[in-house]
Amino acid sequence: MDILAPIDGSDCSFRALRFAADFARRYEADLDVVHFTDSRGRDTESLLERAEELLDEEGVRADPEVVTDVRLGNLKASDQVGRDILDLVEDRGYDHVVMGHHGSGMVEELLLGSAAETVIEPGSVTVTIVP
Repeated sequence: MDILAPIDGSDCSFRALRFAADFARRYEADLDVVHFTDSRGRDTESLLERAEELLDEEGVRADPEVVTDVRLGNLKASDQVGRDILDLVEDRGYDHVVMGHHGSGMVEELLLGSAAETVIEPGSVTVTIVP
């Protein structure tokens, strides 16, 4: 089984990552961690370090990945991230996506909530939403 865990730096996304890591360890599944952004900077590096520490604590091997070619165009950021997640699922053949239901703060809560909804709606992959 191949699991994808998208993270955005929010506490909710890291709870989802911990759940995904535990699930991967228990069921001997492969776990990929990805962060979508339009640029890579110090905040991104800090987020990746935090993810790596969590994975080490859980005893799971995974190299967090950053996707920096997010293009918004006429889409809301959350819709684009949701579509980018679905593209990765299709391209790489993931069986399961584990993600948080919202980001941190009022705006982020609405945004990642929409991303989660975008991933769930087509029903093309099993999705676990972690509160």
